[in-house]
Amino acid sequence: VQLQASGGGLVQAGGSLRLSCATSGFIHAIGWFRQAPGKEREGVSCINRSDDSTVYADSVKGRFTISRDSTKNMVYLQMNSLKPVDAATYYCAADPDLYCSDSLPAGDFTSWGQGTLVTVSS
Repeated sequence: VQLQASGGGLVQAGGSLRLSCATSGFIHAIGWFRQAPGKEREGVSCINRSDDSTVYADSVKGRFTISRDSTKNMVYLQMNSLKPVDAATYYCAADPDLYCSDSLPAGDFTSWGQGTLVTVSS
C-alpha cells in the first residue's frame, strides 16, 4: 500500500483547502490525521471503502468533508471555515482490515503517507 498526500498550503482563517491522498493497493479504512508542533497526532476523519460511511472528529464536524473517488483511487479532505487551530501537518493513513471508528486510533492504521503542511493565518 502506498499513500501520497498533497494539497496543503497557506490559507487565511475562514478559507478553504482540499487535501488529496493518492492510494494504491488494497485498503479499506482511509483516514486523515494531523499533528501540530508539540502536540500528539490526532484523528480528523475516516472513510470506509465498503460502504462510504464516515467518521469525523468533533472539532471538524460541519466544516470538513471526507470523500473518495474509487475510479481514481483518491481520497479527499475538503476543509472549510479553517481556523488557526487547524494548522498542522496532515497525513493520510490506511489499513486493509480496519473499519473506521469514532475513536480514530492512529496506531491501528498500518500504512501512512508523507505529511502535507496546512498553515492558517489569523
